[in-house]
Amino acid sequence: MTRVAAVGDIHLAPGSEGLLRPAFDTLGDSADVLLLAGDLTRHGTPEEAAVVAGEVRGLPVPVVAVLGNHDYQSDRQDEVADVLREAGATVLEGTSVRLYGDGAAVGIAGTKGFCGGFAGRCAGDFGEPEMKALVRASRESAEGLRRALDGLADTGCAVRIALTHFAPVPDTLAGEPLEIYPFLGSYLLAEAIDAAGADLAVHGHAHHGTEHGMTAGGIRVRNVAMPVIGRAFAVYHLAPAGAATAGPTQTGDP
Repeated sequence: MTRVAAVGDIHLAPGSEGLLRPAFDTLGDSADVLLLAGDLTRHGTPEEAAVVAGEVRGLPVPVVAVLGNHDYQSDRQDEVADVLREAGATVLEGTSVRLYGDGAAVGIAGTKGFCGGFAGRCAGDFGEPEMKALVRASRESAEGLRRALDGLADTGCAVRIALTHFAPVPDTLAGEPLEIYPFLGSYLLAEAIDAAGADLAVHGHAHHGTEHGMTAGGIRVRNVAMPVIGRAFAVYHLAPAGAATAGPTQTGDP
């Protein structure tokens, strides 16, 4: 059984030091890995990233992250990622990492993802170059996630997890205004996850959404934006057969 702690949309900045660290320090008792589902900073500056780094440096479990749209705001996303990596976190973008827990290999594939909408209400690759570029970015992100998940399948991981910032399904957006659904995620992410296979998909971004969802292929999806889960992290239990428990087992209020 693999215990997966996850949270997104923590939006840290100078002045937030120590907000999450007390809860994160308990992870060794409740989890095998911590996933960060993007929007780790407010405006994507290295100074803000340094605050996040202080929260995760030297934790008792591995930390795996993707960036979110806020982390791109200052066009310094590479620097933000480097600061996190220097603190020991693994930052994914169309890539994967393989971890070991209780003798079983756990694979995590990650990408920020992008917007575009969901089946029947999505942007199309037609018309202005700006629209084509948007759809192309969404497709390329999803294809990178699929390749990363496929690569993990080839390594024989007992458990595979898809980690994104943008949502792969509309289920976990329930509570958000319908008008902004296209800006919160893309069905292309879910298609990639279903095509490659995974045991769990984790995302953030939708602050007013819902925790639980599922892809068309039956893969569990969890929205772990901190405003949604209402705690420092949620924990999900994954068996090699692919079953996830329904809810968090650690409150860890920040």
